[in-house]
Amino acid sequence: MDIGAQVASWMDRHHDEVIGWRRHLHSHPELSHMEYRTTEFLASVLKSHGLEPHLFPGTGLMVDIGPASDSRLAFRADMDALPLVESTGLDFASETTGVAHSCGHDVHTVIALALACALNSVQLDIGIRVIFQPAEEVMTGGATDLISFGALQGVDAIYAIHVEPKLKVGKVGIRAGAITSASDVIEIRVKGEGGHSARPHLAADVVYALSKLVVDLPGLLSRRVDPRTGTVLVFGTINAGYAPNAIPDSGVVSGTLRTADIGTWREMRPLVAELVEQVLAPTGVKHELIYNPGVPPVLNDDVATALLASAARDVDQQAVVQAPQSSGGEDFSWYLEHVPGSMARLGCWSGQGPKQDLHQSDLVVDERAIGVGVRLFGSLVQQYSSRSEAFLKH
Repeated sequence: MDIGAQVASWMDRHHDEVIGWRRHLHSHPELSHMEYRTTEFLASVLKSHGLEPHLFPGTGLMVDIGPASDSRLAFRADMDALPLVESTGLDFASETTGVAHSCGHDVHTVIALALACALNSVQLDIGIRVIFQPAEEVMTGGATDLISFGALQGVDAIYAIHVEPKLKVGKVGIRAGAITSASDVIEIRVKGEGGHSARPHLAADVVYALSKLVVDLPGLLSRRVDPRTGTVLVFGTINAGYAPNAIPDSGVVSGTLRTADIGTWREMRPLVAELVEQVLAPTGVKHELIYNPGVPPVLNDDVATALLASAARDVDQQAVVQAPQSSGGEDFSWYLEHVPGSMARLGCWSGQGPKQDLHQSDLVVDERAIGVGVRLFGSLVQQYSSRSEAFLKH
């Protein structure tokens, strides 16, 4: 029996236990960098299954399985929840006020946990590392911390999955190249000589200046950046003034800038600074650009993605679908700056009722997706084990 089949068999035998782990995690969510109970719970389960987890400073942990090796295949799961009030009505809904697993990280975590426990009962000829990462939902996220702590030392390739409530259970969304986008936050603060709205010629009108930014800056970017890169700037806040007949002396606008092209992302900051200067120059206001770079796009390696697709088809010949490129950000991208790998979309829609969305308080994940995820990763270990030499040459 190959590794994938052994992992699937373990999952069948431990199904109720694994679902219990997931429901415990779901009902006890923790915010980014605060995943202390989650870390303790995961360490306890791993130890009870004969594993020796390594805890990172603060929160998060990893565990190595199989032979000691300088060549490992890694899997990453994110653990943190969102600052939302859950409205699912589930029997195991969040017991923590104002915190909810509305992005499916509890599912990612329990899939990785089950995989680690299952693989520890299998005879492996390659080393495996399972990484439980804190703080994916914030900037700066936990990925860069774990990399600095040595999470990728000896790792040759890394994989992850993310639940997709637009995709039916049993389907696995695969995409080579960019599957997510870079996501930066920009804030532009403006100051000018305030005044009476009856005499705008005697003031530097910051409201007018902010309006120019909101309208002109996205348009100018669309003429300076290749449209095939999927680059988009969207402002989410604009604030200035209190009275309709007074020109305020300060204001601020902020938004997100996203792109699917890593080269464009690396050149974006000076371009934005140049265009902001040009837009505001005629208005007479002074400005400050605060540019907060987020994460690069997740760039799925071609060979790693082909292995992932092969593993999905090994679970179900009809499983693989083409995943769309998302404008969302995901800090799994930082791992792929160091080693090749791939992230897949894991269908979690039951097939009945309306399709939901991530980051919504009523998100309900069909728990059958957990078994699919565990089997997918188990099959991937088998695929990698049989093709690792070719992969390493790549």
